[in-house]
Amino acid sequence: MSQLSLHAQLEGLLNEDIASVINREQSAFDDLTAPFSESLVLFGTGNLGRKTLAGLRNVGIEPLAFADNNPALWGTEVEGVQVLSPKEAAQRFGRSAVFVVTIWRAIGGDRMAQRCQQLLNLQCSRVVPFGYLFWKYPQVFLPHYAFTLPHTVCEQADDIRRVFALWEDEASRSEYLAQIRWRILLDFDGLPSPIIHEIYFPDDLVMLLPDEVFVDCGAFDGDTARSFLCRQGTAFGRYIAFEPDPANFQQLKHYVSTLPRLVQDKMTLYPYAVGACRERVQFEASGTVASTIGHGASEVECVTLDEMLDDLRPTHIKADIEGYELEALRGARRLIERDTPVIAISVYHRQDHLWRIPLLIDSMSNQYRYFLRPHDLEAWDLVLYAVPVSRLIAKPTKR
Repeated sequence: MSQLSLHAQLEGLLNEDIASVINREQSAFDDLTAPFSESLVLFGTGNLGRKTLAGLRNVGIEPLAFADNNPALWGTEVEGVQVLSPKEAAQRFGRSAVFVVTIWRAIGGDRMAQRCQQLLNLQCSRVVPFGYLFWKYPQVFLPHYAFTLPHTVCEQADDIRRVFALWEDEASRSEYLAQIRWRILLDFDGLPSPIIHEIYFPDDLVMLLPDEVFVDCGAFDGDTARSFLCRQGTAFGRYIAFEPDPANFQQLKHYVSTLPRLVQDKMTLYPYAVGACRERVQFEASGTVASTIGHGASEVECVTLDEMLDDLRPTHIKADIEGYELEALRGARRLIERDTPVIAISVYHRQDHLWRIPLLIDSMSNQYRYFLRPHDLEAWDLVLYAVPVSRLIAKPTKR
């Protein structure tokens, strides 16, 4: 598909009258589910299903049941709501209720269309993805990761257009268009399949250096370190990791302690969050990949990369920090302007990070070329690669 065609499609999305977009947000769920709009079965008992249950109760709606594919849950209750097999739920409620698909996850091989089709095959008359329900009750459900009200996308149309012009290749432009369409129209089917190369290490774009100084923001239990060392062995300069979750940090320390001394001596681990300034921040320490800054019962120390790495010359920065990526970049302005490291950064935790993050990096240096790559299904693990021209494998196109 030509760039002109992609650009035309983007303009078609962004030029819709905002009043029309708002009307769609407010009416879509009822239009799709009438006359059963408040008779609901939730398909999926995981985190999203439980969040949906809590939100519905907040607006005075009690679901009829959960349906779930896990036989171990059938006949049990989740927070007071019965859990049925999809077949039994369809037999009991398929003609008299709406089945809301509350499965959207970063793992697994199925897609939204398959989840919906499973229920339609069981003769459920009304099946909708969770997003339409979330649009109807945004005060209790939104934002949810990159998903929020579509009219807020259209309100930022100028920035979205500016970023479209930054993408270096057709794959990035196509992915960007699909992501914008999903944010505005809830088009899960249009989201491309994940790429095959390993997350954070795009071998088709940039090769690691034998003296790479790699900064890992959101190091978790050492998963990125494992990938890095599998590629580099002992051929690197430094590896600096930041991980504020205490349980994750202990796992990271344990992993590093098992490595050869030559490798350990090149690795520095900090139990800190990374942000725009040094401060104490609220933190939800879940001991998982989803630990987040900004809320929760704990507090952790937050530092800036400019402060912590001033005496180093970072060549590569990876950041996957659950929505705090913009703050981390702001706290790394000096070293980005000075050193122009490769940047691999998540842009799927917040709706507008898809355009605000590349715009922020581009305001710091004109030496970058930008690539967008999906590493999981349905908008999860979407990574922006900002690669300085000097590190690009392929010859860059003219800007």
